[in-house]
Amino acid sequence: MKNLFYLSIALLCWSFYPHSNQEETAKIDKGNQKNVIFILSDDHRYDFMGFTGKVPFLETPNMDRMAREGVHVENAFVSTSLCSPSRASILTGQYAHNHKVVDNQSLIPEGTVFFPEYLQDEAGYQTGFIGKWHMGEHHSGKRPGFDFWASFRGQGQYYNPVINFNGKDSVFTDSAYVTDVLTDYALDFLDTRDKTKPFFLYLSHKGVHADFQPAKRHLGKYENEEVAYPPTMFPPGHKRSTVTEEEYNYEDLPNWAKAQRDSWHGVDYMYHGQINFDDFYKRYCETLLSVDESIGTVVAYLEKEGLLENTIVIYMGDNGFSFGEHGLIDKRQAYEESMRVPMLAMGADLPAGTKLTEVVQNVDVGPTVMDFAGLATKGNMNGTSFKPLLYDQEVAWRDTVYYEYFWERPFPQTPTVHAVRTSKYKFIRYHGIWDINELYDIENDPNEMRNLIRDTTYAEVAKGLREALFTWLDETGGESMPLKPDHGKRFDHIYRDTY
Repeated sequence: MKNLFYLSIALLCWSFYPHSNQEETAKIDKGNQKNVIFILSDDHRYDFMGFTGKVPFLETPNMDRMAREGVHVENAFVSTSLCSPSRASILTGQYAHNHKVVDNQSLIPEGTVFFPEYLQDEAGYQTGFIGKWHMGEHHSGKRPGFDFWASFRGQGQYYNPVINFNGKDSVFTDSAYVTDVLTDYALDFLDTRDKTKPFFLYLSHKGVHADFQPAKRHLGKYENEEVAYPPTMFPPGHKRSTVTEEEYNYEDLPNWAKAQRDSWHGVDYMYHGQINFDDFYKRYCETLLSVDESIGTVVAYLEKEGLLENTIVIYMGDNGFSFGEHGLIDKRQAYEESMRVPMLAMGADLPAGTKLTEVVQNVDVGPTVMDFAGLATKGNMNGTSFKPLLYDQEVAWRDTVYYEYFWERPFPQTPTVHAVRTSKYKFIRYHGIWDINELYDIENDPNEMRNLIRDTTYAEVAKGLREALFTWLDETGGESMPLKPDHGKRFDHIYRDTY
């Protein structure tokens, strides 16, 4: 045990992003630049893809193809499991405590630079943004760093969306479906681009954000399928539980999580009782089908135009999503299904059928795309390019990811969370509440059923991980807690309509 502990701590200390302070020193080799298409979905958890077998009835042939003909990044994570912070981390290469978009209401600070601006200014790329922006700005105007945009305000809507196309609103009718509309705009960008320039296309889907509304062609497709519940959905002794107290240490599940069962994001009072779990689960799977189709449409276009040989296609989710684990739905917490996301890559001679097991985060996306453009990672970025890993090259790489989530007034059930995860352990620390922290041996307990925080055998492991967490916060400037103003009356049902 001690050997494992000291090995974990050594890896933690070694892993503080050794490449993140590189500045561009070499001249760009334009002959080796790649086009990049980055496709982002919303709330897609890491294991809900056909080829993983997690959901037996779920069909995602285009994601399956990407895994079969390209690279499946098996351990991809976000640094904050929430829409706006995660999207800001993707575009800045920074943690939320650095870019300051710590919730879904925060504005992007003045002076923030997004990595597509470097592609434009330093690498000669033409850039396009299609879809959901959602970084504290509830307008649909120009997106910084992009020559071409087709976007919408806030969350947008699944049917008959209003799209701002390069500064002019277009109102869609006749049951136009947002995933299809955004895919058409993506093809439009590819068709009308300046073909003398390399390009970067960011296709950012609304799907599969709640409330889930599938395309009409998919609605009801899985209506008669049986839903499998996770082992931690019901506590031991519950009439629907499938586990014993020895298997699931429910006593040491934090009290905030137990209380959240009976809330907007809990299985006992989902969305204040507006939907049942099985319908929720099935509509999610049906809504995901159009996102998979969109991937297929984009890849088919690249093949038709002979572009796939020089174009990298990366697919990722902006955060994960819980479906009953520990009695929760949605995201925000640091449990595996919340902070872990799908990531696939194909094209440009990537090795087929590769399973990349190293841990990658959303802060690494910007540095990686810049690497494909011949640009070095900027000094203010927290992430590192994983381009070498995609080509199965031997490089020094981290074994550790760090996580943060800051309490939100609109959804007060989840506290401020900090976590550190290695390939062996996960330590979760809660701030500002009187509650238990968590330690999991995720190698042997992937469902996070046995909180080891009281086990003295693991006391040194917990101590070491906590120290690594605070070292990370200190070295990256993350020790201050943001305080955001309240907006309107309270929404949580116990204290609803109070101030």
